Parts: sequence; C-alpha cells; structure tokens
Amino acid sequence: MKKLLLIPALMLGTLANANPYDYEISPMIGYNINENNLDLDNHFEAGAELQFNKIGETIHPEISLFYAKGEYKTSGNEPDMYRIAINGVYEFEKLGNVTPLVKAGIGYRTLDVREDKTTDSLFLDAGVGAKIPFSKQFALKMEAIYTADDNDARVDSNLALLVGINFSFGGEKPTIVAKPVEEVKKPIDDDKDGVVNSIDKCPNTIPNIVVDANGCSVDTDNDGVLNSVDSCPKTITGTTVDAKGCDVNADDDKDGVINSKDICPDSVEGDIVNSDGCIAKMNLDVTFRNNSAIIAEESYKNINDYATFLNTYNGYNTKITGYTDSMGEESYNQQLSEKRANAVKDMLIVNGVDNLRVVAEGKGEANPIADNKTRDGRAKNRRIEAELIKK
Repeated sequence: MKKLLLIPALMLGTLANANPYDYEISPMIGYNINENNLDLDNHFEAGAELQFNKIGETIHPEISLFYAKGEYKTSGNEPDMYRIAINGVYEFEKLGNVTPLVKAGIGYRTLDVREDKTTDSLFLDAGVGAKIPFSKQFALKMEAIYTADDNDARVDSNLALLVGINFSFGGEKPTIVAKPVEEVKKPIDDDKDGVVNSIDKCPNTIPNIVVDANGCSVDTDNDGVLNSVDSCPKTITGTTVDAKGCDVNADDDKDGVINSKDICPDSVEGDIVNSDGCIAKMNLDVTFRNNSAIIAEESYKNINDYATFLNTYNGYNTKITGYTDSMGEESYNQQLSEKRANAVKDMLIVNGVDNLRVVAEGKGEANPIADNKTRDGRAKNRRIEAELIKK
C-alpha cells in the first residue's frame, strides 16, 4: 500500500486555472484496489461527481457517489457497496492541453453484507487527477483516489483508479431574440422631441433637448452653441464659451484646470490631476480570473476606454503596473503581477495603442494600499495602476 501512496506525487502542477462554467458533472468508472487485510476482492465501480465552480475562490466543493458489486474472498458473498464523499477540488494551470487537479475530503462507505469485521465506515480521501478537453464543454477526466477507512477500530486503505467524461455547464446566458413589434398606426416621433416625423425638419434631434416647431434645436442661452451640442445650456449671456458651450475660464470639475485646457472634464473633486486635468496615476479597476492572468470580461470596457483616451491624446505614453496581495509565495506573486500587467498592455495594443507607448511591469506584493489580513484589503491590493507620462 505504501507504493500506492506514491502515485499522487506524479501529477502535481502550479497555478490555479478557473473554469468559466458554474457546474461540472462527471460520470466515472474505475477499478478499486483493496488493502490486503480486507477479505474483499478488488472490484470495478461506477458513479458520478458533481463540482460547483462558483463556490470558493480557489477550492471548489464536489459531491461524489459510487456503487460497486464486491465479493468476499472466503465466503463468496457479493455485497452491494456505496461510497459517498464531499471533497474540495483545486485545479492547476494547464500544462499544454492538460489541467491537473488535486482533491481531498471526507466520506462514508456502506455495505449491505458485512463479514470479517467489515463495517459501514467513515473515511478520509485524497487524490490527484487531470482533465484533457476535446471540446468546449467536454473533457476526458482521470483520477487516482486514496481512501483511509475507519473500519472496526482499524484503518483500511483503498486506491480507486477512475476515468470518465467531464461535462461543464451553466454560466453562459442564452441570447434572447426580441419578437418584432407590430407596427402601430399612429403619428411617429422617432427622435422623441415632440414633433412628429411628417413635419420634423430635424429628424435626428438628440432626446430631451428644447426644439422649435420644426423639431430643430434652439440656443436657449444665446451663447452661439445649439442646445443639441451645448454641455452648459444655462451659460450667462456674454460669457466666452468653447465649442461645447461652456465658460472657457470656468473649472466645472474643480480640479484646478480651467475648462478650455481641461481634456478630462469629468474629474472627481479631490483627484490629483496633471496640467491637462487628467488623473496622473489611476486604478484601472481590472479583475482577473482566480490566480490567472486572464482578464475578466467585465473589465474589458475599462481597458477599452483607456485605450480610446490614449488614441485620442497621443501626446501621452503610459506605464501599466500590476500588484498582488501577500497570499502565497512572493516569487509567484511577482510573476503573476508581471503576467497581469502584460495582459493589460496586450489588450491596449489590440485596441490600437502603439506598443512603443506602453510599458508594463509587475511589483508583486509591494506597495499595499490596504490591510492584507482582511479579504477586502487583499482585494484592493490586487490591482492594475495606469500612469500617464507626457512624451
């Protein structure tokens, strides 16, 4: 049995790999090797495993149930055997096309015929495995599971070698196709300015602006800028305004840079800005899949918006810096921060930013902005900072 315990050491890997689906179910078959002090023969077994990927950040719960038809060596009786277990599963980063995994947990084994002090028993289990995908949701799954049973005041060992098909599901929302709306036979006002299409001379007016009887925008504050493009529609008469209708000498966002020179007019009061009114260093609010450099889809817009800014104002270069929390090995965190910073850099380049304008670096656990002892603090420390650098 000591030789059996060496098998798990053959399949270890590094770095967790997240599955985008909510659940995984795996019908499995295999062969169970019993310890010699049991009167039971080795036997085949079959069952299924259900894994919950959206529970737990790195370790996911799994419920498994297996059935086997055993046989006692001495009497020849054939008991029905059931094994149920609750495990925690940790998946590693892919090695080529293979996703290694480890698991451990607790379970219960029951037999309908008991001989030679063989009883129903609690057991602890631990094992290793791997998944090899052959489509988006299906993969070949292989496992070696060791169990230690508390059986009649002794510990009995078993090794189950399993293989099956892993199916991932849940998490992807179906596309909802709206049913066509039947044509309503009444006067239509497409731009919703209060003037129906048949007499609207400006049929593409922006909603919620003041229009005249012809449906065209007016200049309510008489500053020479039509309401349709006037960002400051209540300017005092006589004020010198810019193309957006705002006072060129005002500082609407109160960042210390007047509107006429402010290329980032929506700064929040209190932000530290540069001479152009833009935040010199900011948290891009980018999230990643757990222990991975794969950018979560909900972060795409933040990166795309930043790329748009850089493409509009090409007088800036940028420096992307990745940070992690202090969980895990420092060397691993350093590598992960570098991978994440480079992933953001790559997405900026894909969105049209010249690669010579983007520098990426990782600083691992350095410069924490919150307490790494708390969950919220660690979440804040896992961040991507973007710094604007004038050419």
